[in-house]
Amino acid sequence: MAGKRTIRTIPQARTPMREQDPQARAKNFKEVACGYSVEEALREADRCLLCPDPACVPGCPVNINIPEFIRRISARDYRGAYDVIGESNLLAAVCGRVCPQESQCEGVCVVREPLEPVAIGRLERFVGDKAIAERWASTPYIEPNGLRVGIIGSGPAGMACAADMAKAGCEVTVYEAFHQPGGVLRYGIPDFRLPNEVIDAEIANLEKLGVRFECDTLVGRLFTIPQMIDEMGFDAVFIGTGAGYPQLLGIPGDSLNGVLSANELLTRCNLMRAKDFPAYDTPVPLGRSVAVIGSGNTAMDALRVCLRLGAQNVHCIYRRTRTESPARAEEIHHAEEEGIRFHWLTNPVAVLDDGHGNARGLRCVRMELGEPDDSGRRRPIPIAASEFEFECDVVVFAIGTNANPIIGQTSKLRLDRRGYIQTDENLATSMAGVYAGGDIVTGAATVIEAMGAGRKAARGMKAYLGLRDPDAAVPAGSLFGIDLRERNFARVRLVPSSR
Repeated sequence: MAGKRTIRTIPQARTPMREQDPQARAKNFKEVACGYSVEEALREADRCLLCPDPACVPGCPVNINIPEFIRRISARDYRGAYDVIGESNLLAAVCGRVCPQESQCEGVCVVREPLEPVAIGRLERFVGDKAIAERWASTPYIEPNGLRVGIIGSGPAGMACAADMAKAGCEVTVYEAFHQPGGVLRYGIPDFRLPNEVIDAEIANLEKLGVRFECDTLVGRLFTIPQMIDEMGFDAVFIGTGAGYPQLLGIPGDSLNGVLSANELLTRCNLMRAKDFPAYDTPVPLGRSVAVIGSGNTAMDALRVCLRLGAQNVHCIYRRTRTESPARAEEIHHAEEEGIRFHWLTNPVAVLDDGHGNARGLRCVRMELGEPDDSGRRRPIPIAASEFEFECDVVVFAIGTNANPIIGQTSKLRLDRRGYIQTDENLATSMAGVYAGGDIVTGAATVIEAMGAGRKAARGMKAYLGLRDPDAAVPAGSLFGIDLRERNFARVRLVPSSR
């Protein structure tokens, strides 16, 4: 568009994204949303006001220069748009699909007051997909510095930290417990939301930076974090293991056959390819009628996976209302379109036994909402004498996760009362040279928040290792941008004498 953009001159309607038909997609694992065409992306880019003081940039956990990358799209400079995003975010195609933009960058877009906000996430995905199709990669010149960095976990936090440390010249090795890298992106998110090909492409870009992945490596069992520092020669370590330890309600019957966590279901389906059984020898318990407890994004994934695996009836059981549901509105909408049945203000109090050790249903109680609790949502309160039985033969718990205890059990890292790793403001742990970030520190969060934590930890690690951070502000008292307190030095590792 020529001239200054105003609310009156931009396209008024948000550009819709084409999707698979609900009846067709409920029977396959192909991606639901089809992405923007060039024409659709250009039309949506023209809706951005290119604000001189944009609220969307601080609204993004990694501070992508959103107006600039959208301006590049409008100018048909798609490679330039990719380079702008790549300065802050290595995973454009991933974040464009799974980030909750409606509560981050799009949630503060000034266009949203009179109109719908600019579809920033869809535009980011458009650029990321074009980069994959054209095989673009932002691979800068890297001068090796001889320092070695170990990354534990190949999820979004670990990937972001690995990229920044590799760009700083470090030799980076990422250890992944599973047999393929990607962490929660691969095991926790189904193909219909995030195809494996997208994850593979982003991993390949990391490898172009020199990052090495070691899979089937469970740190804390094969070797410990102290061993990484003391014996294996790592100068710094980052822990980005996430919080994948499943949580159950602890109600009677939750150990019956047919009861499992959403993490187990999704890991079996996504990473271990149970969705392709019997071509892949990974069974997954599936009944005629499935009840998923919870209403977050993981619950939506579990519900929709069960439908695609062939369950006849799939039910969402949630103790609050749709208004309080933590899932993205788009995910609930897609689930409803596909035929998922929602039971709001319903809380399970027991899993019922069929007499042979198998689940046959739930005993539930009706709820009503009282005053807000610590989360800011209205507290659910049981309604007296409202118990009833709900028939189902598979029960999936999707009510949150906890920190995996292995890291804490095999190191002397300081943990909080919930078992998460304690860090300072730079994400340094209680062990010198060891940093942590993402869900293992904060509890469950978003992909882009985990990436933000990985990048923040990388800044702390670079300072600890004496590496200059090119993104940091030039300090006062500097000569040609170099802090006068810096000195050239050689790092020496003292090895105990064998005598």
